[in-house]
Amino acid sequence: MARSRKLEALLAQVNAVRSALPPQGDASPKDAATQERLRQVLQSKVGVAIAQAARLIGQHSLTELVPDLVAAFEQARVNPEKTDPNCLGKTAIADALYRLDYSDDALFLQGIHHVQMEPVWGGQEDTAAELRGTCALGLVRMNYPDVMTELADLLADPEAPARIAAARAIAYSGNPHGVPLLRLRARIGDDPPVIAECLAALLKLAPTPSVPFVAEFLNHPHPQTQELTALALGESRLPEALPPLQHWWAQTPDPEFQKTALLAIATLRFDAALQFLLTLLTHSNQATAQAAFDALSIYQQDTALWQEVRSRYSSRE
Repeated sequence: MARSRKLEALLAQVNAVRSALPPQGDASPKDAATQERLRQVLQSKVGVAIAQAARLIGQHSLTELVPDLVAAFEQARVNPEKTDPNCLGKTAIADALYRLDYSDDALFLQGIHHVQMEPVWGGQEDTAAELRGTCALGLVRMNYPDVMTELADLLADPEAPARIAAARAIAYSGNPHGVPLLRLRARIGDDPPVIAECLAALLKLAPTPSVPFVAEFLNHPHPQTQELTALALGESRLPEALPPLQHWWAQTPDPEFQKTALLAIATLRFDAALQFLLTLLTHSNQATAQAAFDALSIYQQDTALWQEVRSRYSSRE
């Protein structure tokens, strides 16, 4: 069968299984026929179809197919550029096993070290960054003894998505030994999204002590880093984050930065932050009042608060 026809047939088989499965969260089917159809797809050596089957297995907790997922992962490591281009199959398998609380470290260690260079216009690119990140989460979940060493290496990965995944995995671990790793990664510099993920992880691992360190990045030379730092502080919902955000808002002449600062303050979601924004609605110039109104729009589902916001804003017109 031509490869395109084989892929079409396999995807049709997965879709048929998907249609027969109950809604996610309901009791999963245990019938042999359903399992066998998915098993056939996993044995197909066609990465795109394998990825679809693996997602269904993970979503519906079909633990009976764990051995078949592991076997498909091993097979996909053989000539992977041909059998599993873009690392789709292996990544979906790793994610399914992570969801299913798979606890054999061998597969996740293979995945976190896997590099898959594939040709692109003008050279090659590594398509396995997401796989490495997913396997990092798997190692954290199973409490792998040397997980912090693996995450330290991943935090220095050549690919930014893998470094972002490393920061998230360190936060997920809850291990305070990750704090110096995150501080070092942020301090030596990186792409703005990577730095922001490190800062967000710090605010989860060591909330109050990390606020002064994170706040330093509000003055970072890269504008995107400043904005992402502000949003990370807002998402932390820490009372200690309000003063540095207020200071950043007051001292920046950039209207866009001011809007970001007010949105971050709104995201803090505690009374002092809300009162600050409500005051701006009635005791500031039109541009600032508009920015505060826009920031407070995240509360539209809170009927009483939103009514007060609209009332205060309307009263100045």
